[in-house]
Amino acid sequence: MNYRHAFHAGNHADVLKHIVLTRLIALMSRKEQPFAYIDTHAGLGLYDLQGDQATRTGEYLEGVARLWNRDDLPAMAADYLRIIKRLNADGELRYYPGSPELARRLMRQQDRALLNEKHPEDGPLLKENMKKDPRVVVHLGEGWHVPRALLPVQEKRAIMLIDPPFEQADELKRCTTAMKEAISRMRQTVAAIWYPIKDQRSLTRFYQDLTSTGAPKLLRVELYVHHQDSPQGLNGSGLAIANPPWGLEEELRELLPWLAKELAQTAGSFRMDWLIAE
Repeated sequence: MNYRHAFHAGNHADVLKHIVLTRLIALMSRKEQPFAYIDTHAGLGLYDLQGDQATRTGEYLEGVARLWNRDDLPAMAADYLRIIKRLNADGELRYYPGSPELARRLMRQQDRALLNEKHPEDGPLLKENMKKDPRVVVHLGEGWHVPRALLPVQEKRAIMLIDPPFEQADELKRCTTAMKEAISRMRQTVAAIWYPIKDQRSLTRFYQDLTSTGAPKLLRVELYVHHQDSPQGLNGSGLAIANPPWGLEEELRELLPWLAKELAQTAGSFRMDWLIAE
């Protein structure tokens, strides 16, 4: 996978990740108390689906483009699609929001976004994209240092997205280390790791490591667009979510079967279970 997310913006993995993120924010927003949104590997924040990188792969055509003109989406996808529609007010799907932009548009006045992106080109672009919003702070450091550098936060509540490029062989291990550090520094953090699914065997150790993160509870959510051990490449993606807010599991029981059907390429399916039960 290429570090620069523009190649993959809007694909099936983004659809899962971003709908779940919008629900995490919505469920956290039920309480008036502020929260901080923290993104360890934030990317640009906004992507041009008609740009060179996105058109070179065309991955969004099997992702967000399948939902673009639908009027029968589950209620849980409403915030996600509403933001995309606002970005493309002329009715043509061109601009796609990354996690930072989705979070920024869904946060309330009392909330903050703490974003980090180390890529020498993408980091400054992220800063430029976010400069007009005083609730947003952009850091240009190493993403793996973010839990130690930014937690605990003054808000006492936090959502942390850990979403690295997965170019290095040890990044699943580093993800679980980051979650463990986040939980140890602020136990109530809602920490979500996004991860690619290429074959289940490579994930066995990752699942074992997740159970030793110290999270009070940990939900595993996976969406497959191919058979789990297909040689296609990216067969699906998952989210490991520590401290998911109440109501998320119930929502996903409705959302996941629908996504598995609508985003399937050769074979759609899903899995959701508790790696650490409360």
